Amino acid sequence: MDDELTQPTRFRVSFVAAYAAMVLGGVALFLLIRTYGETLTAAAPPLAGAIERAVSPAPNAVLHVLMALVAVIVLGRLLGAALQSVGQPPVVGEVLAGIVLGPSLLGRIAPEVSAYILPPSVAPFLNVVAQLGIILYMFLVGLELNADLVRRRAHATVATSHASIVAPFVLGSALALFLYPRLSTSDVPFTSFALFMGIAMSITAFPVLARILTDRGISKTELGAVALTCAAADDVTAWCLLAMVVGVTQARIEDAVTVSVLTLGYIAIMFLAVRPTIVRVISRFDGRRPTGHVIALVGVLLSALATEWIGVHAVFGAFLFGAVIPHNSAVARTLTDRLEDVVTILLLPAFFAFTGMRTEIGLISGSQWLLCGLIILVATIGKFGGSFVAARLTGMDWRGAAGLGVLMNTRGLMELIVLNIGLDLRVISPVLFTMMVLMALVTTVATTPALQFLGIDRGRMFLRYNPAAVSRSASKW
Repeated sequence: MDDELTQPTRFRVSFVAAYAAMVLGGVALFLLIRTYGETLTAAAPPLAGAIERAVSPAPNAVLHVLMALVAVIVLGRLLGAALQSVGQPPVVGEVLAGIVLGPSLLGRIAPEVSAYILPPSVAPFLNVVAQLGIILYMFLVGLELNADLVRRRAHATVATSHASIVAPFVLGSALALFLYPRLSTSDVPFTSFALFMGIAMSITAFPVLARILTDRGISKTELGAVALTCAAADDVTAWCLLAMVVGVTQARIEDAVTVSVLTLGYIAIMFLAVRPTIVRVISRFDGRRPTGHVIALVGVLLSALATEWIGVHAVFGAFLFGAVIPHNSAVARTLTDRLEDVVTILLLPAFFAFTGMRTEIGLISGSQWLLCGLIILVATIGKFGGSFVAARLTGMDWRGAAGLGVLMNTRGLMELIVLNIGLDLRVISPVLFTMMVLMALVTTVATTPALQFLGIDRGRMFLRYNPAAVSRSASKW
């Protein structure tokens, strides 16, 4: 009897010990990588004139912004529909639309047309629209985050999710040892470069993943539920880590601690003070009155402003404010219904166009394509491998674990947001930015064929994930 009573306790102790060893091991490995990486040298930064292109103000900025939006929306929809017919998420076509209209394709075939649709002078104005779109998009992602689902499956999913962060983070940091002397400059500290590479390798595109699961009819299976929960926990953790990385990058070493403390304090305030207040306030509105919507929209702008003031990106504040609003409240549902089309159809294309302007595939030449392939390989091994091993250790069968690893390797739009932040901070160069954009596209496009290869399909019921193994383990927790 005593043995039966103590077995769950021993299991919990073993689980906590393994989890702590994973996290501490990842930290120790990064510190070792950092110690060696600080001895590396990179090329001298280019002259200021070479960094900043001389751009004259746009003669009619509104005209060019509207023209760019029309072009990227129409082309994105056409490419998205074409790709969706072969099982790819439409967001891939929308990303490709920005790249096609930019210097990578149209800029080479018809430079005059490309310069007219997306002139360099319109970039600052397009960026403003893009940033607003990303802020509202991340707010919607936060609104759709189901914290209850995360808590219900906290043991296995959080462990699996964090394993899918630790493994690619360590591998990305190790890859930085090879890339730093070749693709960075001496004005970028190795620590910032390695931290950013680790985070960029760790991202999972939660919204794109949800769309893929729905399209394949597996969103309500056990595998779909676990994948969505892991991706949600992954997003929360990755965005918190990104906030710290941005703070370290933007601040001096002595100020980085202040930024980190302020960020942690802000997160605590949002969940301990703001969330209960928001719950009480929005409970007074039934979702049809505009007052609740005004409060929510003002709140997201203030939250974005606060994190920007702290020293981390505004999108983190927007995501965090969305996460503290109950996802099943009337205000959350009506805001999602009313904002989703405006954000995804009108505002996000500005982000894709802006990203396309910054992506120059022609910058990659010769042996650099091997580096691009290496980045894709390391990103896939880290994300897939970390998720697969952790899922197997928590009791999942091999097909379910492989499917989970494939799904967690989906990066999509979330990766582009992170990469643009890195380029804005000049932690990564335009060449590395282009390589990472290609990595995000490849890993996203590979998801559907990989699921088909594994036989995970709505039309084959016997190939759905069998939760028996996990249920036996979960019952012990």
